[in-house]
Parts: sequence; structure tokens; C-alpha cells
Amino acid sequence: MKFDLQHTDPNSSARAGVIETAHGKIETPIFMPVGTAATVKGVHQHELENEVKAQIILGNTYHLYLRPGMEILEKGGGLHQFNGWNKPMLTDSGGYQVYSLSSQRKIKEEGVTFKSHIDGSKHFFSPEGVMDIQRTIGADIIMAFDECTPYPCEYKYAKKSMEMTHRWLKRCCDRFDSTPPKYGFEQTLVPIVQGSTYKDLRIQSAEKIASFDRPANAIGGLAVGEPAEELYRTTELVCGILPKEKPRYLMGVGTPENLLECIALGIDMFDCVMPTRNARHGHLFTSKGILNMKNAKWKDNFSVIDEDSSCSTSRFYTKAYLRHLFQCKELLASQIASLHNLSFYLWLVGEARKHIIAGDFYDWKKEMVVNVTRRL
Repeated sequence: MKFDLQHTDPNSSARAGVIETAHGKIETPIFMPVGTAATVKGVHQHELENEVKAQIILGNTYHLYLRPGMEILEKGGGLHQFNGWNKPMLTDSGGYQVYSLSSQRKIKEEGVTFKSHIDGSKHFFSPEGVMDIQRTIGADIIMAFDECTPYPCEYKYAKKSMEMTHRWLKRCCDRFDSTPPKYGFEQTLVPIVQGSTYKDLRIQSAEKIASFDRPANAIGGLAVGEPAEELYRTTELVCGILPKEKPRYLMGVGTPENLLECIALGIDMFDCVMPTRNARHGHLFTSKGILNMKNAKWKDNFSVIDEDSSCSTSRFYTKAYLRHLFQCKELLASQIASLHNLSFYLWLVGEARKHIIAGDFYDWKKEMVVNVTRRL
């Protein structure tokens, strides 16, 4: 993986660059739609490419390991061949899913024993095993196995967890470096900064992660319930330590406002289930504000969903029609809303990139934050 840092904003830490992978280039800053189980819910791959303009999508190691399983994925030639997405892909390591299964897992130095959420069967993830699984899945960018701590988290636990994450990273690197890719193209391993919201731990972790000298670095353990001020403070702190010449990935973030503020702090890559999850509940993001399509106010509003959208679907269907679909619990409602929200997120980071290159990102961002947080 190569990263070309092309522009920096004169009034913030925002950056514009290009990441090059075996499956194509990614213009940053970028948002990555989440395809947990080899699919971005309710959206066809050709829609992701042509309508949403996605440049990279995610797969989830935990879910893909359970279904369809590694045997099927390897027989199918890896995830790119299996789901028909020929652009870059990233897989997370399953660390966050293990965190979310707190009542069904046991963490030890060797790894994590957990029960499947599907049938209760027992499984074990080790740093080495997760590297092998992600080699089999075959994403361009794969994540180190870590522990995502909850919020709030006691200092003692956060420190112990962070130190174990660092030891796990060494094991991940050793395994990754000693095994070849399976499908004829190179993969990139990305380490993850942890440390909860404790300043000294985040500094230690960022310095440790940077010392591994991998092609990119990630920030984890945020967007787990902490106030936005903590998210921004921690992100700014870590971005000040991680090397400037490598892309920075903030995992699991977030709202349009979060994206804009964190781009200003120096983040290059984002992912979040919010655009599709909120879409399924009728919540739409636009450049003018947030719409709840289940509200009665839209029942006789025959204007299009968003005339300014880059998504042709949003410029075709009306608000009244979309509300009707939600009222009737039609599947098409979630599909239209998901297409719209994903297109908006990709439009937003694309506009951010344009303004970084133009040199006026900071002023544009201040105005846009007001717009995207307004409830219509």
C-alpha cells in the first residue's frame, strides 16, 4: 500500500491524499461503507460503485468467520470474488465484536474464547488465528487483533488492556510477515491505537503503534459512548503523534459532524454503520439537515427527497412516497434511504477533499457543521 499526501489545509490539520492498493486507488479523506456479512445492507454492489461512488468497503472478520466460513470463502477465491466487489476492501479483526459480546466471551493473554451469537457454539480467536482468517478473506487492508475497551473504563483496566493489545500486535505482525497472501495480491496490516480516554495511555499507545512502522495506522476504542469532546480531544492528541506521511483511520466514526471535525484534526479514513442503520429507521442526512421520514409532516410533501443530492434515486422519489413506503414497512424504503445516506456521506468527504485542495476547508467546514446538525 502506498500513500501520497497531496494537500494540507492552511487553517487546520485536514489532509487530502491518495492511497494505492492492489484493487485500486482511494482518494482521501474517505468514508467506507460497512459490509458486515459480505454485503452493505440493502445495497447492490453496482449501486455502491455507480450511485454511491464508494471507493472501498468493509467486511467483518467475526461475522464472515461464522458465516459463510473460511472454507467457502477460500473455495470462492476470497471475498472480492465471492461478493463481486472489485475495488479495495478492508476487514476489521473482530475485536469490536468480541467487545460487544461481553457476556459471551473470555479474554486471556492467549486470545479470546467466545460463543457464537448464531447458535451458541464456542470459538477461539488468537492474534495468529485472526491473521490467518484475514489472509483467507483476502481484503486489501486488514486490522490487527485488539481489545476495544468500554466507556467508561477504569484506568487500571484500560492500561492492562492497552499493553495486551500491544503484545497481540507483535504476534499479529510476526504471523502476518511469515505468511504469504493467498490470492496473488499484497495485503496491508494496520495496527490500532488504544488507551480509552486517558491522555497518558493514548500517548503511550500512539508512540508504540508508530514504532511498528506499518504503512497505515488506526485509532480504535472511540465512539463507544464517550462525549464528543473526548472523541475530538483524543483524536487530536493521537494525530499529533502518528506519522504524517501515513494514512490515519478512525474506526467506527460517525455522524456527518464527527466526520467533518475529525477531518479537520487530521483523519483520512472513516467507517460507520450509521448511514445504513439510521436509514432503516427513516433518518436521512442531507446538506441542509436531518430528516425523519416517518414524520407526518412529509405525508403530502411532493418535493424530491433531496434535489441537491449526488444520488439520482434521491432526486427521483418524493418525500411523500418515501414516507408512504416506511408506513407500509416496504423493503424499498430502507433501500432508497440507505442509498441516499451512503451517497451523502461519500459526497460529504468528497466535498471536504475539494475544499482542502482549494485551501478553504476550514471556513466551509464551520458552515457545513451547522447545516448537517440541523433538524428539518
